[in-house]
Amino acid sequence: MSIVIYTDGACSGNPGPGGWAWAVAPTGEPCGFGNEPKTTNQRMELLAVINALRTYSDFREPIEIVSDSTYVVHCFRDKWWMGWQRRGWKNSQRQPVANRDLWEPLIELVNSRDDVSFTWVKAHNGEPMNELVDQLAVAASLSAS
Repeated sequence: MSIVIYTDGACSGNPGPGGWAWAVAPTGEPCGFGNEPKTTNQRMELLAVINALRTYSDFREPIEIVSDSTYVVHCFRDKWWMGWQRRGWKNSQRQPVANRDLWEPLIELVNSRDDVSFTWVKAHNGEPMNELVDQLAVAASLSAS
């Protein structure tokens, strides 16, 4: 049986005050959230996953991260990170990879296990757990300003 963790990030302005959140399905408990006063939505998406995986680093069950961020999901599904490393942390356009300071620890967390998977879910479609983490992330972002 795997642990299913929903994650989300929110930002008011880009950059602006931002929040991140994660919650474990099916109940939403436990959960975690936080914020930064000046950030971007992408950074909040990454911090949500990082904090969820850090919280569950000692658990032996497989982990499924469910996110509405194609940025996060495609990185692992399509193995973007392998190309970034091969090209010296340059993206496919030969530009520096944005948010490298967060990608590196996230990739390390994922690679420290062989049982983390990523699933994409459409945002704002009424999926209860996705709506919950969205609400938590937005609330966290509002308290950052």
